Amino acid sequence: MTKKSVILAVLAHPDDESFGMGGTLALYASRGVDVYLVCATRGEAGTLDEEYLRGFDSVADLREAELRCAVEKLGLKDVFFLGYRDSGMPGTPENEHPNAQIQHSVDEVAGKVVKYIRELKPDVVLTFDPIGGYRHPDHIHIHKATVLAFEKADDASFHPEAGSPFKPGKLYFHTISRGLFKVAVRLLPLFGKDPTKWGRNNDINLLELAEVDFPTHARIDIRPVAKVKENAGACHASQGGMQMRKGLMGFVSSMWGKRENFMQAYPPVNGSTKVANDLFAGMS
Repeated sequence: MTKKSVILAVLAHPDDESFGMGGTLALYASRGVDVYLVCATRGEAGTLDEEYLRGFDSVADLREAELRCAVEKLGLKDVFFLGYRDSGMPGTPENEHPNAQIQHSVDEVAGKVVKYIRELKPDVVLTFDPIGGYRHPDHIHIHKATVLAFEKADDASFHPEAGSPFKPGKLYFHTISRGLFKVAVRLLPLFGKDPTKWGRNNDINLLELAEVDFPTHARIDIRPVAKVKENAGACHASQGGMQMRKGLMGFVSSMWGKRENFMQAYPPVNGSTKVANDLFAGMS
């Protein structure tokens, strides 16, 4: 029997999968690839309006329900939680909670991630870029843990309790177009908005993000599943998923949301400038 291809995405919060690489996840799921998601937290620090909490005991319960809705829309095989708490943005009280993800060592978190790598045996592993997309502490932390888990997955001495050694074929970092950030920096003032204070809580500095660039080694055309990604994003209503279709965000999505970019971390890319259109390119 031929083994099915497997992709494992390792992310930090409910909504990361839909607002980020959701099109890629949905596209490969639609092609018959087994796509799994590991989510480090349940998004407890997410800001939301009280109306969304009706029928839920906590923010975590609500956001987990939203994630499970999105997982179904995207066609993923399953989602697994690492059990940490959302650490919030830099300088917030959530950073200090004892179960905040960033309060636990990268080695500890990597030990939990490697368990799923060894169990699911993915051909391709996906996670955030080194700055976590927009410098969220949890994004950066899970990036580091995933890189360590990937590097050590075939080392029997690394968290031996987490299963038998296994080496995935590729590791990619999802990247956001810096061109998009640069355009946003110019457009936002026209709408009376400060690009250094973007987001629901005005805690994202787009001007700073526009100065960081990562190479693109794979660019995935997600137009065949654009509606699927949109519907998955709508599941995250408490995080503005419905508003993504409207106004400035709707315009940005229509212009720059047709493709998703990835940087190949492993195997190393040695000087090649060719951009693949398939995450499995070059794999047998």
